[in-house]
Order: sequence, then C-alpha cells, then structure tokens
Amino acid sequence: MEEIEPPDNTPQSSPNVESQDLTDLEKGQRPDLFFPQEDGTTPDKSNPSSGQETLLGDETYPEGGLQAWLVVLGSWCGLLASLGLMNSIATFQTYIATHQLSNYDEGNIGWIFSFYTALCFVCGVYIGPFFDKYGPKWLIGPGGLGVVASVMLLSICTEYWHFMLSWGILNGVSTSLLFTPCITAIGHFFRERRGFASGLASTGGGLGGVAFPLIMQNLFDKVGWGWAVRILGFVCLFLLTFAHFLVKKRLPPAKNASPHPDFRIMKERPFLLLTVGVFFLEFGLFIPLAYISSYALANGFSEKFAFQILPILNAASVFGRALPGWWADKIGHFNTNMISLCVTVIACYVVWLPFGHTTPGLVLFAILFGFATGNNISITPVCVGKLCHTQHYGRYYATCYTVVSIAVLLSLPVAGAIVKAADGDYMGLIIFTGLTQVISVVTMYAAKAASVGWSPWTNF
Repeated sequence: MEEIEPPDNTPQSSPNVESQDLTDLEKGQRPDLFFPQEDGTTPDKSNPSSGQETLLGDETYPEGGLQAWLVVLGSWCGLLASLGLMNSIATFQTYIATHQLSNYDEGNIGWIFSFYTALCFVCGVYIGPFFDKYGPKWLIGPGGLGVVASVMLLSICTEYWHFMLSWGILNGVSTSLLFTPCITAIGHFFRERRGFASGLASTGGGLGGVAFPLIMQNLFDKVGWGWAVRILGFVCLFLLTFAHFLVKKRLPPAKNASPHPDFRIMKERPFLLLTVGVFFLEFGLFIPLAYISSYALANGFSEKFAFQILPILNAASVFGRALPGWWADKIGHFNTNMISLCVTVIACYVVWLPFGHTTPGLVLFAILFGFATGNNISITPVCVGKLCHTQHYGRYYATCYTVVSIAVLLSLPVAGAIVKAADGDYMGLIIFTGLTQVISVVTMYAAKAASVGWSPWTNF
C-alpha cells in the first residue's frame, strides 16, 4: 500500500484507501495506513460500525524521564489512597457488621460496599472522556477532597443510611474521579513499558490494602473506631495532595474529542469480549476481598487472624502488580492476564475449597489469589489500551468499567445471599467465585483471538 504524506500535517484521505481499509476491517484485518493529526500523532479513523477504529498510532513516547516517573509517583499516591481503601473493605465490613450494624445481615451490609464499588466505576462513563479532553486537573482535586470528607464522616456514622450516604455514595463518586486519571495518565508517557509502569503505580493500592487494615486494627483498641478512621483520613489527605500536583497528561486531545461517552465502541468485537471478561473477573475479585475475614471467623479462626488474613492477601497483591507487569511487556498483556486467571481458578478449587478451613490452606489461598488478582488489576487497563488509540484511552477504559460496575454492584449482595441460603456455609460461594474466573479467562481468550487469531503463543 502506498504511503500518503499529507502536507502541513493536515488530515487527508483518499476514497480508494478508505474503501480498502473498510474492506480490511470487515475481514478482521488491520490496515497499515495511518493519518497524522495536526499535533503530529496518529488518530483513530471513523468507521461506520463504531466511534473510532481500534488502532494504535505511531506517536512517540518518552518511556521514562523525570516527568514520566513523577506521573507514576503521583498515580501511586492516588491509588494508595483510593485503592487502599477499596482493598480494605473487608476490615470495614467485618467491624461494622459486629458493631454499629450488628442487627443487619451480611447481605444488607454488603449493599453499602457494593454500591460504593459500583459508583467507583460507573461514574467513569463521563470521567474518561472528560480526562481525554481536559486532563486530570479538575478531577483529582475534587475527588481527593471528596474521599477525605467521606472518611471523616465515616468516623461518626451510626445508622445504616449514614454509611450508605458517606461511604456508599460520597466515597464511591469521589473515588471514581481518581481512578481514571491515575491509571490512564501513565499511558501518555509509556507504551513499550506501559505494563511495568502501570503495575508499579498500582502497587500503591496493594500497599494501602496491607497498611490500612493493620493501622486500623492497631488503633481500634487504642483510640477507638472514630479516631482510627480519622487518622486514616489524614493519611489519605497527605497522599492525594501529591497526586493532585503530580498526575498530568502529555498528548493533546484528539481533534474530534468529546466529553460525552460513546457506546458505539462496544460494537468492536475484541473490546466487547474483553469487557465481558473484565465483568466476570471483577465479579469474582471482590468476593474474597470482602468475605475472607468473615469466612475466617465462621470457620473458627481468631478475630486477630481474621483481620490479618486480608493484609496477607493484599501483600501478595503488591508483588502481583509489580513483577508480572515487567513480564507482561515481554510475553503479552493478554497472555499474562489469562495465566493469572488460571491461577485464581486453581486457588479457588484446589486450595480454598478443600483446605480453606486450615491455617496453611487459607494463607496459601490468600497468597495465590492476591498475587494473581494483583496482576489482573494492574494489567487489565493495559489490555484495554491495546485496543484503542492512546488519545481515546480514557474513553475506552471508562466505558469498559462502566459495564463492569454492574458486576461490582451485584457481587457482594449475591455473595451474601449465597452464604445466607447455605445457612452460613461458604462452599457454594467458593464454587461461584471460581466459576466467574473460568468464564473470564474464556472470554479474554476469545477477545485475543478476535484481535490476533487463536494461537495461544501469539505475543499479545
């Protein structure tokens, strides 16, 4: 195909070339012609079946340097605060269920935290496009203030509706303002090393999931619930101040960028299949995060151990976010994600189900599940980025996780209902959790096949 170089960086097109590209798209092939934008980068071209064609351009990336690593540091701080709180929901839920809301069953209490996690994702349907067009400045500041206010209000909650408003709604909406810019800004500075950089930043969430429960457990007996939670709020304020000043975007918005969502991109088969895979991945992911402490108490473990098992899981998650990120850049991000999903299935069916009632079994499950899901959390956004142009990364990421928000909204109430229906027995819950991961790995493999073919050895 003859290369076209439009003068003065002005986008031009040829009817014959465009017709050829559409024919290639219908055959599932990738055309090898890109058109430069006014900024010198290469945009997605419109096609009739979706908002933008899912092709990566040939713009250059720093792949390092002071500014790039400061963005990673800022993202790390933002995710340490926001994801750290999310990874600590088992501690919050277990304490609240045995104190302030002891007269409510697990399913009803689960709605508070599932509503929170759902809002963390569903609000991104506008936040992603807003980030693509305007950048992170007007997102991280308000989001950080909202998270800190939510944590402070949580310290004085006593009634069910208090928790729902302060944590479920306020924290959920505020956290959604942090997620997308902290994750997608890294894609503006890294491409070849995006998996490693994203994994490094997401270790913040794992470290928060280790530190926050231990801080709270230590402070509950010394200063009580109220001041333990307030101290956590001041820690979040410190971290989110750094995030506000360090997280930036580099690439200008696409010429046709809009702050409004565009669900036509769901017509792209690889993206649709990936979204389904992430849907089931997240559905199963939050169940052990929220119920592993309750499971430990129900199986006769001490309260101290029940609170410590979550930091063990999150500590393993830290390594799962950092180490496989480097590996994923070598063997393919989709491949690494699918391997990790297979590990979660093994953790559920080979370790948790038969041996979870023993201390070694539960600890081994926490390590395996934490390590594998840590990789999934950090690499899944990179997989989304492989299916779109960087300047539309926020839009694709937000659209995917808006659909996923339905999964996280339902996961904890469904898990609570399963436990309640089994009269407190967790076997059905374990089987269900493993099944979600099986469905996820199948659909992710189908998404990869729709992009590059069915060979399992293809680097993608």
